Amino acid sequence: MPPAIRPAPSRWTSNEFQQPLPFKMFDPWITLGLRAFALGLEAQSVIALRMMRLASGDVGGQEELNRMVTEKIAALAEAQMAAASAILNGQRDHVVARRALTVYRKRVRDNKRRLSQPK
Repeated sequence: MPPAIRPAPSRWTSNEFQQPLPFKMFDPWITLGLRAFALGLEAQSVIALRMMRLASGDVGGQEELNRMVTEKIAALAEAQMAAASAILNGQRDHVVARRALTVYRKRVRDNKRRLSQPK
């Protein structure tokens, strides 16, 4: 008796969830897009808090300007390292993007917490 012939796997279906592959392919990107959107909203509140501090005209405003510039450079370096690490570990593109986004999310959250504290 000849061995059973298995049909070639279709490129349009996934065995994991039995949903069409194009839709499965976009799921992580939609999640990432929503996370980026939430980060944008949170970043707007940090910008407003920083503008209030700068508008006060005291020494704290100048310190905030200096801190803002150095934090942006450090966050960029950290995000690049997180992305490079994910790439070298063979992660998929959406995971690489999520790792970089997580760095910025942490920084924005820390800044929001710090700037919300009364002086």
